[in-house]
Amino acid sequence: MKLEDPKKPDESNSPTNRFFKKVNYRKLLKKRLPILQWLPEYTLIKCLQDALAGFSVGLTEVPQGIAYAIVAGLEPQYGLYSAFLGCFLYTLFGSCKDVNIGPTAIMALMIQPHVEKFGVDGAILLTFFTGIIVFMLGVLNLGFVVQFFSFPVIAGFTSAAAVQIASTQLTSLLGMKKKGNDFLEVMKTVFGNLGDVTLWDPVLGCICIAILLLMKRLSRFGSMKTNPDWSTRRNILGRVYWFLSLGRNALVVVITSVMAYIFKANGQEPFILTGNLTQGLPEIKVPVFDITYNNETYTFGEVMSSFGVSMAFLPMICVLEAIAIAKSFSKGKRVDATQEMLVVGISNFLGSFVGSMPVTGSFTRTAVNNASGVQTQFGGSITGALVLLALALLTSSFSYIPKTVLAAVIICAMISLFEYEAIPLLWKTKKLDLIPFFVTLLACIFIGLEYGILIGIASNIAFVLYSSLRPPITINEEKYPEGEVFIVTPTRGLQFPAAEYIKERVLKDCNSPNATVVVDGKYINSIDATVARNLKSLVTDLTLRDQLVIFWNFKDSVKAVCIGLDQKMHQYFRDGNLDDVIDNPALNRYNSDLNYTIQ
Repeated sequence: MKLEDPKKPDESNSPTNRFFKKVNYRKLLKKRLPILQWLPEYTLIKCLQDALAGFSVGLTEVPQGIAYAIVAGLEPQYGLYSAFLGCFLYTLFGSCKDVNIGPTAIMALMIQPHVEKFGVDGAILLTFFTGIIVFMLGVLNLGFVVQFFSFPVIAGFTSAAAVQIASTQLTSLLGMKKKGNDFLEVMKTVFGNLGDVTLWDPVLGCICIAILLLMKRLSRFGSMKTNPDWSTRRNILGRVYWFLSLGRNALVVVITSVMAYIFKANGQEPFILTGNLTQGLPEIKVPVFDITYNNETYTFGEVMSSFGVSMAFLPMICVLEAIAIAKSFSKGKRVDATQEMLVVGISNFLGSFVGSMPVTGSFTRTAVNNASGVQTQFGGSITGALVLLALALLTSSFSYIPKTVLAAVIICAMISLFEYEAIPLLWKTKKLDLIPFFVTLLACIFIGLEYGILIGIASNIAFVLYSSLRPPITINEEKYPEGEVFIVTPTRGLQFPAAEYIKERVLKDCNSPNATVVVDGKYINSIDATVARNLKSLVTDLTLRDQLVIFWNFKDSVKAVCIGLDQKMHQYFRDGNLDDVIDNPALNRYNSDLNYTIQ
């Protein structure tokens, strides 16, 4: 019989083994595979409702996918390659029934400069690394990084993206051959080549914009839900209005494509058409790391160097959109940000193998999904199946879509994307927040989205730092029988950037000789060594001016830091009623033998 070495540690009782024993794998599996939560309770009625919602979203996703591929500078079919896989994966891994994962306008705009340089392989490689980064952010629970994007910065960024995207479509709307990649370039192109404007492209485009905006308003007069106050006929009419509003993009694209086909069959081409598309389903292949485009070959290192800050901000914006949309439609339920990051990361990573550009949550299509009464995440699978059906059977017909119509679809979407309500909201709440809003807006329009949002975040952080440097302080002067008393109340916690400012304010504003200075610490939850040193220095300076100092209402943890710095500081801390403290300076003095622990 082999005896065990008594000195050898028991590996079965190691911290790692104890951790894995405590894990509830059944609960973890249901948490990370949410389909296991709703599938056992799935019914035929829910399936029919999901099918209707999925079909409704598909009517929006197909034309939007084509349009956003054009925004990115890709061939239209790549928008559809990006539109189906995320739908299927979200059915398995998604935590919010309403969310739709697919191509978005902002993602398309952010990759457009890289598509211009590296072509479709650049877009697919960006998708590949965006997926890896977002997935790792989820695994490491680093979703908090999006908290650095405040509302003014997000609103400014989103509005600037809407302006940029809408402006890049002006040349297509006007039937121009030349293109522009940003706001300034487009304006120069349009006003410098007005002679190239065709007749029927802008006419058709403007008519489509008017029709799309009017049809969007139809949803106000109808709903999928039955209104008990309406007659049967009125309810049916309401559903028709709602469905027309919902499918307005697809309807306009189909009608104008039929018009273009009829014209071409009769030997006329009054509109510039999208042109031939690659037919059929995408080919499954590994992303290319060394890219050859326009007779130029770029090594992997050169490609990554050119991507620059996009490698950081594409995943950040991707996470920001996905989590924000999930929270908007969670209806009070807790959103698992980690799960959302995991599914978006997986969708991008696997999507790169089928030619997808970067994808994330789409607010427009999620809103359509919600309004359509979707019951579970299975509605996304219906949408994905509809996109695959369009790729398999309808790709040839997409070549007849007039470019001006797709421009009209994009411009109308950007009209809704612009954050109009942000300006009056910020004006009413905090006017200073308008500064980071407009800084972000203008920087993103005139410098670029990536550097623009960096500048916006920097401007917002500057306001936060200034606020910590100059915390609000109230100083009240009161008369007591014992003499003049200044009550100094910092209305916010004190950190080291504000340490010197507090001291300077007290010395400047509490300058009456022989006065008593009372510092009220009821709002101060914690301090650091720098603040403690400045409080000690304040005591020294005021004592030299023959002024009495009292630190009143300070928490024990704050006292402990100061006394840890200098034991003599204990004599300046008081509690109790202020009148009693002023009347009897010796009241509630702490015993010098009392032990304090720095916390």
